[in-house]
Amino acid sequence: MRVYLDNCCYNRPFDDQTQIKIRLETEAKLAIQDLIKKGELKLVWSYILEMENDDNPFLIRRESIAQWSSVATEFILKNEHIETEACILQTLGLRPKDALHLSCATEASCDAFITTDKGILNKNNRIKEIRIISPIDFFDI
Repeated sequence: MRVYLDNCCYNRPFDDQTQIKIRLETEAKLAIQDLIKKGELKLVWSYILEMENDDNPFLIRRESIAQWSSVATEFILKNEHIETEACILQTLGLRPKDALHLSCATEASCDAFITTDKGILNKNNRIKEIRIISPIDFFDI
């Protein structure tokens, strides 16, 4: 199974872990990463993940997240098709970067787009090209 985690997901362990939902999402995200390390899941990385992570002002977070690019089995580069699809996704109310992440995951034929972003998760039923799911719900697949 090919998976794409967005930046919200990668940053979840750095959020306030005293909140139960955040802590559960963190544990689920870490379990997903364990499956990736074991080779049971294939991770897809993209240029927009790279760009967004490079803009992270927190060095430890940025370096921790960047390490996952070397674990990825595929790196999606920017291309016209991705940008066109992202524009279409924006008409559904997605923010530009979120639309680019989803377009990259779709371009890579990922089976799941994993996010903790409520704005994206709430549009799940409007986007048919890929399964959008939270780290917790991923384990119900």
